[in-house]
Amino acid sequence: MRTLFMGTPDFALFSLRALVEAGENIAGVITQPDRPTGRKYRLTPPPVKVWAAGRGIPVYQPEKLRDDKFTELLTGLDPELIVVAAYGKILPRSVLGYPKYGCINVHASLLPEYRGAAPIQRAIIDGKSVTGVTIMQMDDGLDTGDILLTHKVPIHERDNFQTLHDKLGKSGAEALLKTLRLLREGKITRTKQDHSKATYATKIEKSDCLIDFSKPAREVYNLIRALSPSPLAFVRLPDDCVLKVPEAEVANDFCLDNCGAPGTVISLERGIVVACGSGAVRLLRVLPECKCCMSAEDFIRGRRISIGDKLS
Repeated sequence: MRTLFMGTPDFALFSLRALVEAGENIAGVITQPDRPTGRKYRLTPPPVKVWAAGRGIPVYQPEKLRDDKFTELLTGLDPELIVVAAYGKILPRSVLGYPKYGCINVHASLLPEYRGAAPIQRAIIDGKSVTGVTIMQMDDGLDTGDILLTHKVPIHERDNFQTLHDKLGKSGAEALLKTLRLLREGKITRTKQDHSKATYATKIEKSDCLIDFSKPAREVYNLIRALSPSPLAFVRLPDDCVLKVPEAEVANDFCLDNCGAPGTVISLERGIVVACGSGAVRLLRVLPECKCCMSAEDFIRGRRISIGDKLS
């Protein structure tokens, strides 16, 4: 099948790479325009563009999908199938209805659970032990189309966003290739979603990243690992400076109750131990403002932080 691929970040690369390595007929790649990133706001191409262009695959970066210019591009590429993985824009009906085999999407959750922008982070934040990927026949709703295939993926105790992202990306690529094989063989089945069971994984905002130590230690730990290595959960020190936290653990050597007022530093042994609503967490690595990431022990040696300090 003549296939058009639409995707932007690293997650999409797993699927694009699998399609190319499997010898699929890739007519071109649609990805988001270059965006300014980093502290210096340098114009940076998306990962999918860099990888595809390096292999001679035509890359297009339209600002809009609803104008005549994109319609001409789509007609010229004339795909029989469109594969979408974390593209970042809603596809209009004119695009959804163009290919003979429609548009299929690689989504990083077990739909109808965690529809939306941040399914990986939200699954970890919610303390899930299992998530997965869904290959979906797209319609004009937000992740509401028929399910073609699912793969379950366990969430381990030490998984953070990056490790789970990579496992889901690999699983999604495998599920995508299996879906295409079934599609060619005429053996694909479509299952309607139970919309009454739908949940939504809203975009991670800055306000989501502020650690609330009044919550149980397990919930605080889940937030920290869900946002690592980016955008990172953070706290404010007594001097009001921001301290980001890439790595932590539940401090099981401290009792669940009577650890002290939430947010209070109660120990500096093997890290910064902070009391929570119940139990405590140990901050293992930290990222101070305008500094490099360091171990909590190096941070303790390098600046004044004391037992009894309050992190807010």
